[in-house]
Amino acid sequence: MSSVLRFVDLFAGIGGLRVGLEAAARQNGLEPRCLFTSEIKWAAREILQQNHPHEVIHGDIREVDAAALPDFDFLLAGFPCQAFSAAGKRDGFLDTRGTLFFEVERILAAKRPSAFLLENVEGLVKHDREASDAPIGRTLATILARLQAAGYKVTWRVLNARNFGLPQDRKRIYIAGTRVGYPDLADFPRTEVTLGSILEQGLPLSQTRFIAALLSRYSLEELAGKSLKDKRGGANNIHSWDLELKGAVSDRQKELLNRIFKERRKKKWAQEYGIRWMDGMPLTESQIQTFFPADDLPALLEDLVQKGYLKREYPKQEIVETANGLLRRRREQDPSLPLGYNIVTGKLSFEVNKILAADDIAPTLVATDMEKLYVVDGVGLRPLSLREGLRLFGFPESFRFDTSLRAGYDLLGNTVAVPVVKAVCERILAVCGKSNKEKGNEINPTRDIRPFDWRG
Repeated sequence: MSSVLRFVDLFAGIGGLRVGLEAAARQNGLEPRCLFTSEIKWAAREILQQNHPHEVIHGDIREVDAAALPDFDFLLAGFPCQAFSAAGKRDGFLDTRGTLFFEVERILAAKRPSAFLLENVEGLVKHDREASDAPIGRTLATILARLQAAGYKVTWRVLNARNFGLPQDRKRIYIAGTRVGYPDLADFPRTEVTLGSILEQGLPLSQTRFIAALLSRYSLEELAGKSLKDKRGGANNIHSWDLELKGAVSDRQKELLNRIFKERRKKKWAQEYGIRWMDGMPLTESQIQTFFPADDLPALLEDLVQKGYLKREYPKQEIVETANGLLRRRREQDPSLPLGYNIVTGKLSFEVNKILAADDIAPTLVATDMEKLYVVDGVGLRPLSLREGLRLFGFPESFRFDTSLRAGYDLLGNTVAVPVVKAVCERILAVCGKSNKEKGNEINPTRDIRPFDWRG
């Protein structure tokens, strides 16, 4: 009979960490057995229940009495990332979601399992740095110190899903620890595939006015790989003025917009204002005249403002604050500086954010814009299907995901890359297995598992 690997899954989401650990355990001749799952989001709990119908899915981890949990060998936790994510305000431990790490620490200290794996966004690495050249920030340093103080040998590494056989550029930090040795998270075998390997064919196409406008100006071949947003430029970007979405734009106005778009990112304008550079400075009429001299410039600019292609705003000053010993940076418009013109940005302002190319990979999938990622299918365009979304994270085809398209996108944007988790867990189990073998013990022997009251 195989040994049993008993684990708990905290902040479980739809269970990606669990799927990866279970695959690694079985590959090592272990029977994975989940003793406790905690997830507060109802939509995620429904998916967990679909895939594990005989288990009880518990809610808020803060209400769990750690002493009441049964003994277990392995702890999984994808503790909330929004507090450290570039997509959020990056408040870290100032955000209540950031403090949920201490719930993980509390359970580790009380139950002292053999090993753990934590996953979070790459932004955690440099969050709250004391200096711009510091390798890690104080937030990660605090987390590592507390895990070590709890008796674990801890290693961490940022790994990219694209190197593990997934067609998605997704960097995440993995923090691993055991009581007996340091897991090696370097030099994983590299496997790369393209998006075409996971795409379905013949699904319903989108038939909207926006899609029609796209197809009236560009061929499907031209659209593949294009981004649609006013925040960035380049050959692979389509802007609102290219489609004249907000009104007619003359050729001279398009030229003006493209020049402003590029010029506003130059650091010399911040030096003129006497402020710290930011990527996308508002420029005054006189500044614009230096690279686009025109007698009718005021009229051109005002027309673009009225149509919503440009906006008038003040340059932003950086404000540095300290709260509870942590640094926080934010920017605010400074009315004492000259009012200028800036591009109206926002990648979510269009119905479609990016049209993925079959011979490329997907960008990092996040909950806020997954529904705006489209693919070419036959003679038209359509959004990603939920099954394609699951494949982008490496979930098995047998994984149940019966939910609405919007809810599914939201859940997928917050999940984990299963093959990366599997590879990391194999390294962790190798450390534990080696230690037990050296001691002459069977790894993770089966123990009596009794019912427990998770609420204490």
